[in-house]
Amino acid sequence: MLPITPTLSIAETDITIDFVASSGPGGQNVNKVATQAQLRFETASLPEEVRLRLAKLAAGRLTSDGVLLIHARRYRTQEQNRQDAIGRLVALLQKAAQPPTPRKRTRPTAASRQQRLENKRRLGEVKRSRRRVDGEE
Repeated sequence: MLPITPTLSIAETDITIDFVASSGPGGQNVNKVATQAQLRFETASLPEEVRLRLAKLAAGRLTSDGVLLIHARRYRTQEQNRQDAIGRLVALLQKAAQPPTPRKRTRPTAASRQQRLENKRRLGEVKRSRRRVDGEE
């Protein structure tokens, strides 16, 4: 089990990591060794509210089947890219597991209301000055 939050952990069987040839750093080694890590995570095991928040956070990386794809090619070794992909998955799931803070309704200050009315009055005067004066044509 991979701990995400104190109340949420995911099974390592839901994670699949494959390695493919990378276009990142590595010189001629890039042509010989598959170092890019492609992590696939089945989101079906997550609680519903976490899965919905994850869908909003990682919309471009989520397939229609509910599989999250993460590509890690930052490093030259498979192990570093594997750790990077798992770290990014954990960070994403931690962010999705955190419920959004509810918005507190606030009132506009007296000064901001006064300023809004003053701007309205000033704009009205500008529009009035653009009108055609009677007898002028």
